[in-house]
Amino acid sequence: MLTLQDAKNRFSAVVEAALAGRPQAVSRRGKPAVVVVSAAEYARLVEAAKARRESFAEHLMAFPGSEVERLDAVPRDVEF
Repeated sequence: MLTLQDAKNRFSAVVEAALAGRPQAVSRRGKPAVVVVSAAEYARLVEAAKARRESFAEHLMAFPGSEVERLDAVPRDVEF
């Protein structure tokens, strides 16, 4: 893993490695911060994520509404 300063100093090499299919992890203040990948790899990852994602309607239909216990609460009287 490269430090942010190393990645700045060798940015061209970082980009070349990412384009060659080797993602480059960069840390900031000792913690993992980002991964540099090629635009083609990023597009592939986005498409793969979209393919696995269900529609919002499917998500709502999967809600286990009949399995959730409902309270028999009665609303209280309020005077205005």
